[in-house]
Amino acid sequence: MPIRMLILGTGGMANTHAQKYNSIDNVKLVAGVEQRPEVLETFCNEHNIEHRFSSLDEALAWDQFEAVSNVTPDAVHHETTMALLHAGKHVLCEKPLAANEAHAKQMAQLAFETGLVNMVNLTYREVPALQKAAAMVADGAIGKVRHFEASYLQSWLAQPAWGDWKTEPQWLWRLSRTHGSNGALGDVGIHILDFATFVAGSMPRDISCRLKTFNKAEDDQIGEYTLDANDSFVMHAELENGAVGTVSATRFASGHHNDLRLRLYGDQGGMEVLFEKNQSQLNVCLHDDLLIERWTQVTTNEVPSNYERFVTAIRTETQANPDFSKGAALQYWLDKALQNG
Repeated sequence: MPIRMLILGTGGMANTHAQKYNSIDNVKLVAGVEQRPEVLETFCNEHNIEHRFSSLDEALAWDQFEAVSNVTPDAVHHETTMALLHAGKHVLCEKPLAANEAHAKQMAQLAFETGLVNMVNLTYREVPALQKAAAMVADGAIGKVRHFEASYLQSWLAQPAWGDWKTEPQWLWRLSRTHGSNGALGDVGIHILDFATFVAGSMPRDISCRLKTFNKAEDDQIGEYTLDANDSFVMHAELENGAVGTVSATRFASGHHNDLRLRLYGDQGGMEVLFEKNQSQLNVCLHDDLLIERWTQVTTNEVPSNYERFVTAIRTETQANPDFSKGAALQYWLDKALQNG
């Protein structure tokens, strides 16, 4: 029997979810849920999805599915995911898991109690260099981790690489706290914080953070959108393993459409994890190369996508990774950053 999958929320990112599931054997997209009729119709027609619902309640009453990809806006993750878990559905939820730690913890607790497969879609876990680097650090390749520098670089506020942010709602809402956005920190901060701590093998012990919102329009207003969400942040962190470093992100990184960088230094070596222009690369400086500052590229292998790992976890009745508990742990530090930024 194929796993019957429902897509909740059929906006831009949902297309990636649908394409990925359609490429996995014995997975069938059976339904889509969306409040906007035209968007729902276009999405379901494009991905050959038969059943279409205007609300989650309607879909749950129908009940002919086992698993869900939750691709709703951030502020809706909690309410919808809780309803799905109560209904006995496995859930892959888009990041961030919730708009705040309290909601994220509730989601993680209910997922644990039900025993259902739960996963937060931290997409950069699919980067081969990231997975290889994490394995090498765990094996002691660079010794004890001492220092790190992590950055997530986007430029869509400086150049129209992905469209005109001044006129398109899909970008404007990301700049407005009243529209549910926690800015660059909430949008991509969770990615780069996970990028750094996953490879380092350690979560934060303490952080401080500086958030910055730049003036981008007269009176910081465009139509109904108040442009009050942060555009850049710099976080200083000490990890539980004693390492210290910085985690930063910006939407003003001119020349970088969507690039992630991590430099990690231990007492026996260093490494550089790059995901730039959709290409993954791992460079290391180890052993005798330390004396001559020679860096070499490490061969990496493709890794399963989050969607494949979610499906495998359902089939094997195991837990997926990163699960909701990891999403909640990350959200704790994002909330702390918002409070002291």
